[in-house]
Amino acid sequence: MKASSIIGILLIVAGLAGMLTGGFSFTKDTTAAKIGPLELKVQERKSVNIPLWASGGAIALGVVLLVLGARKP
Repeated sequence: MKASSIIGILLIVAGLAGMLTGGFSFTKDTTAAKIGPLELKVQERKSVNIPLWASGGAIALGVVLLVLGARKP
């Protein structure tokens, strides 16, 4: 299997995952204040949205790479 075919499959899978989930979220630990031996830590929940056009573009590029990788020179 050629490298372009593998990358194409990975892009298709990533694009489908982006379309189905719509994004992902994570928590970020930060130190808000530090006074001597005392520390105040805060957990922030952040979310990253994946645009629909980016997911569609990844799928389209993956299909193109998969088709071009399958062609025999």
